[in-house]
Amino acid sequence: MSGRIGVVGGGQLALMLAEAARPLGVELHVQTPQAGDPATRLATSTVLAPLDDPEGTRSLAARTDAISFENEWLDLDLLASLEADGVAFVPRLEALRPLVSKRQQRELLIRLNLPSPRWIPLDEVLISPEPQEAILAAAPRSAQVQPSASLSASVTPTAAPPPPRLPEGFDFPLMAKAATGGYDGRGTQPITNSEELTALLQRVDSADWLLEEFVAFDQELAIVACRDRSGTVACFPVVETHQHQRICDWVLAPAAISQAVQARARNVAASLLTALDYVGVLSIEFFFGPAGLQINELAPRTHNSGHYTIEAARTSQFAQQVRIVCGQPLGPTDLKLPAALMVNLLGYESSSRAYKSERKALSALPGASLHWYGKLGSTPGRKLGHITLALKETDPARRATEAARRLKEVRALWPLPPEKA
Repeated sequence: MSGRIGVVGGGQLALMLAEAARPLGVELHVQTPQAGDPATRLATSTVLAPLDDPEGTRSLAARTDAISFENEWLDLDLLASLEADGVAFVPRLEALRPLVSKRQQRELLIRLNLPSPRWIPLDEVLISPEPQEAILAAAPRSAQVQPSASLSASVTPTAAPPPPRLPEGFDFPLMAKAATGGYDGRGTQPITNSEELTALLQRVDSADWLLEEFVAFDQELAIVACRDRSGTVACFPVVETHQHQRICDWVLAPAAISQAVQARARNVAASLLTALDYVGVLSIEFFFGPAGLQINELAPRTHNSGHYTIEAARTSQFAQQVRIVCGQPLGPTDLKLPAALMVNLLGYESSSRAYKSERKALSALPGASLHWYGKLGSTPGRKLGHITLALKETDPARRATEAARRLKEVRALWPLPPEKA
């Protein structure tokens, strides 16, 4: 295989795309604003420009045959003129349009009749209309004293606005989510009562947020799916994910689920890819519990839940994306290991340390493959790297026990960030 592809973005996902491109003989060029971003170390060349700079993307296009994206924070209208001029984007901008905000994702799922938690736009939270008499009655007695005639035309008694009221069928607790820009726990907030909802309404632009029912689930699951230019769809195995403070902590592949749930997840993925005429890698996060399988979020790109594929699958999610952007057919997606545990190495302090001793100890764990992203500086919750551990057990119960033991080994060397106050 040969080719020249571009990636808008220079973080760890672009770094791992560059790692996958090299053995395939593919040039990978990136557009990123910082010369020290992770992907610049392995990229064939770098366009130093903000991610939303269309002229930077035009320069990237001059070096490549097709362009993909590291994340979905895109201004599609800015990119549309480039596509009209012949720049090839994979996926196409039209396929990305329903996916670049959580609100648009939810509207898409409704149109396709795919299961997801019930939600309402934050700007549609009902404020109970109160007649002026009720407002006056609710005001403090001192505010009800009739003003003098000379002031009566200019002074109107006021009272605090009534609290927001949820539509019928919704109740606390709820999860508030930013429609755009949220990641790694940012842009999400549990809302447990009316006072917290009022505070949120005062703090954010309500047009860019939504409220979602709080889902009772037994497992959080994810699947990485892909579709090539000929329309062929393939899926990696469904995995179980676990979050720490709403940031991905670990991923266990494969998930301990029935064949029926596995098939349902694959069918959902195939339906989405086909309906959107989507070409590329798409990741889906699910809740699974009493209400069945529900879609939590969609990510039109490679994803944290698929990092295990680098060591555990016959074709990694990153090699798959490189192949698709180059116009090549899909590689096989089955596992070449019995199982694998991927653990994120989240920053647990604010530091400029390189963590050399910790990395050496992690690398020495049996069956371990360490990926260090080379970011400049650690802060609590920042994804600094990940480690994948090859597992041996095939029985789900024994595999869970093995994974718990291996996770404990990692945590002895690399602790989780402290709980937020």
